[in-house]
Amino acid sequence: MATAVATAPPDPAAAPMTPAQRKVGMLLCLVTIVLAVLDMNIVSAATVPIVRELDPVHGVDRLPWLVSAFALAATALLPLYGRLCDVYGAKRVLLGAVGTFLLGSGLCGAAQSMDQLIAFRAVQGIGGGGLMSVTMVVIAQLKDPAERGAGKGGAVGGIVAGLGMAVGPLIGALLTDHLSWRWIFYVNLPLGLLVLVGVALVVKVPSAPGRRSLDFVGAALAAAFATGLLLVTEWGGKDYGWTSPVILGLAAATLGAFGLFLWRQATAAEPVLPLSLFRIRAVRLGFAIQGLVGMGMIGSIMYVMLYLQVARGVSPTAASLYLVPLAAGMTGAGILVDRLTGRGHPPRTSLAVGAGCAALALALLGLSGPDTGLWAVLAELALLGCGLGQLIGQLITVVQEAAPRHQLGVATTGIRFFQSLGSALGAALFGTVLARVFEAGEPGRPLGAVRTLTGAAHEHAVRSFTDAVDVVFLSAGGVLVLALLCVLRLRTAQGAPAA
Repeated sequence: MATAVATAPPDPAAAPMTPAQRKVGMLLCLVTIVLAVLDMNIVSAATVPIVRELDPVHGVDRLPWLVSAFALAATALLPLYGRLCDVYGAKRVLLGAVGTFLLGSGLCGAAQSMDQLIAFRAVQGIGGGGLMSVTMVVIAQLKDPAERGAGKGGAVGGIVAGLGMAVGPLIGALLTDHLSWRWIFYVNLPLGLLVLVGVALVVKVPSAPGRRSLDFVGAALAAAFATGLLLVTEWGGKDYGWTSPVILGLAAATLGAFGLFLWRQATAAEPVLPLSLFRIRAVRLGFAIQGLVGMGMIGSIMYVMLYLQVARGVSPTAASLYLVPLAAGMTGAGILVDRLTGRGHPPRTSLAVGAGCAALALALLGLSGPDTGLWAVLAELALLGCGLGQLIGQLITVVQEAAPRHQLGVATTGIRFFQSLGSALGAALFGTVLARVFEAGEPGRPLGAVRTLTGAAHEHAVRSFTDAVDVVFLSAGGVLVLALLCVLRLRTAQGAPAA
């Protein structure tokens, strides 16, 4: 049932901020986004030292849960975070999220077993889910009223997110090699404390007045649906067969939770994800495009790293350096688009060009083979970055400008929610495609055996693996083409939707 909560009256201290305060506040928000994105990717570089120290016998089998525990907790709470922002105000919710994230980071760094580390990663994920999404709400509220609709801020946040995603594995490798794997968590503490103090002292954004309610039932159903979907995609085809009773039962429960969630959102007085938002064209299409972009990104970055290590024999640390052109493309394109949008250029144009560039880059990657020059791969990754840099952040701005101001929080976290769900579906879809295509070329041979083969058998297995990855890239490119078609249906005038 919906539980009523009282909110404090508007804080007189939330007076208009000076330009200098806005800049400092924006910088603090960008640091917060860096913390969130780095922590989602930095662990991948430290998996071997973690297993060696905490559980050298069974640790490898439990490694996927280090990522899944964070992703499950972060995604499950996204709808509730949006509603909390609209009820209590984004500043208070951000401070709570950062504090929870720091608590989880400290506990992860001090973990003495794999069980502890996985549990503490879930705590960290509870805070991490709010770091990205709530920060984007604060960024929207930090904009000068004269800049609203110009698209500034959201795109910059997307640039920083993309940059952190690309360089996270490299930073994790450096910290692990020169200090300890525990420092991939401890490094969050000084930066997070800086954000806590800075936001508390500098940021002044309005609180929501009046008495509002929190739909905890709706939030619980959203969490159950998201958790079930992520578990199906994580377990399906790996730990359990797609037609096994476990996966079929979990899928049925997930669909049931989704149906109940839709019913609850249609009947609740204050839903966590109001269905009325889907009547707004820009919001509806923005959610769909973000989900497709999430699928395309998981089908590109993850499998580029896999392709480089398995097919080309590149070490994990060196493979992470190949993401630098991707990050450079994202940063350069994002800065350019941010400036163009600030001068009044419609965001639909940059979104269409971005989706087209990303789809083209994935198609070119799909045509690569074991003998393709690595410089060509670098150029394709740079082009992919240029495409993604025009998508990430821009969609958040479009949705924020289209949504009613009193629903800014749920609209912003909705964008993140659909991206997370898209990434989960993409991971399952592309993982299945990779396994099936490889199995067709190498019957009865597991994918992990490629590196152990020699001579002609190794060459044939590498060719089969490359063919499988090519199909994944082409499939991801097809997903971005669908995103492009959705963008072409998006009608905006400096961020305002057509009815």
